[in-house]
Amino acid sequence: MAEEYKASKAIYMQIADTIIHRIVRGELTPGARLPSVREMAIQSNVNPNTIQRTYSELERMEVVESRRGQGTFVIEDETLVSSLKRKVHREITGTYVDSMKELGISAEDIVEELQNYLKERREK
Repeated sequence: MAEEYKASKAIYMQIADTIIHRIVRGELTPGARLPSVREMAIQSNVNPNTIQRTYSELERMEVVESRRGQGTFVIEDETLVSSLKRKVHREITGTYVDSMKELGISAEDIVEELQNYLKERREK
């Protein structure tokens, strides 16, 4: 999981986003145990305090729960995955649309470009 981190966003939030994306993709299921803080720090090539902050933030967001003496687990709530998927999809779509609008592209042209892109992808 060791990756390059962007300077524009706090590392602990980038790691939290990665965990959320893994939940959305089904790699981490409700009730799954996350690696210990120490293990995740080694995997992510960051300080354990960064991972502790990541886990605390995910717990605040009600994505994970800490169980004393057992570790940190993905919340056992099936609606969580649906909710996270919608949130992630909306964020990605928003970033795309905002970037296109910054370039002066109209909503109609954005939709057309996206349809063309998807059509080309299907044909490949």
